[in-house]
Amino acid sequence: MVKSKERLENITLEKKNLAEQQISDYQKRIDFDTKDYTIELLVDKFKKKEFFVPDYQRNFIWNDKDRNLFIESLLLGLPIPFMFLANCSDGRLEIIDGAQRMYTITAFFENKLRLNKLEKLTALQGFTFSDLPESRQRKFKNQSLRVIVLEENTPEEYRQDLFYRINTAGIKAKSAEIRRGSYKGSLTKFIEECSEDILFKKLAPISEKREKQYERQEFVLRFFAYLNNYQNFGHRVTNFLDEYLVKNMETFDRSQFLREFNNMLRFVENNFPFGFAKSRGSKSTPRVRFEAISVGVGLALRINPNLNVDNVDWINSEEFKSLTTSDASNNEGRLKNRVEYVRDQLLGVKE
Repeated sequence: MVKSKERLENITLEKKNLAEQQISDYQKRIDFDTKDYTIELLVDKFKKKEFFVPDYQRNFIWNDKDRNLFIESLLLGLPIPFMFLANCSDGRLEIIDGAQRMYTITAFFENKLRLNKLEKLTALQGFTFSDLPESRQRKFKNQSLRVIVLEENTPEEYRQDLFYRINTAGIKAKSAEIRRGSYKGSLTKFIEECSEDILFKKLAPISEKREKQYERQEFVLRFFAYLNNYQNFGHRVTNFLDEYLVKNMETFDRSQFLREFNNMLRFVENNFPFGFAKSRGSKSTPRVRFEAISVGVGLALRINPNLNVDNVDWINSEEFKSLTTSDASNNEGRLKNRVEYVRDQLLGVKE
């Protein structure tokens, strides 16, 4: 263990100057202004698309409870976290953080949101915006929200980095959402294309909410990352997937990846009666079950591209169920065991 005195002696004046220079260089690239916009002005500019949501932002996924809570907070006059916008060359402002707040306020203004189950303002049960007294409507419209506006000369990667930091610090976004906003490139685009495959959607049903959180992209990335590198998986799923994505962003073999993805899907369609789901008509697909089947099939097809099987009755075995329980998801030994179990069952390998 390094003693405090020894550690301080290693921090030389040269290192301090270098650190200060690095901080100054970074700050020079981030120029911003703080503004106050009335709610009425924010909604007006959003509807005119003068304020817009960039493609790396999340889909609108707030449920009614979230939306009602936010509007109630505004009506109560509670402090609201800053919104982050950025100037663009065409004069518009890009919403870096605050899209869901904008969608909610706009819906309320347009009477598309009816207040329900408010915690404090219970007398407003069933109200839309137009049901409020006119005086309260004017006060609401004139209420100001604080906005941080990044100047146009702030590089795009810094804007995406801000989005990443906001959504990781507050644990607001899922890993797939953050990854989509933070890592742009050929592999990310390819994964998005695969996630839209009609057969894939049929075989791996998921809820609308998970769809909006880019769960399908998460599935596809896991398939490729585990298929090609599961032997090196540790126990931190997010780090493993991030590192795989970045490392292979521009070097992956698109034709090979596409061929293996399509072959895996066709094999599952022909041999697994419920696809990746547990039962017919299921509206969800557990991650660990998808990983086991998709990667196991992919590994088996690498060994025998012309593989034919009589049945997959083992899918209902206690051993498979044990390997695909949720508590096994982050265990490196369990990941290896479940994908190799499926592989060996398909190939008819006896223990």
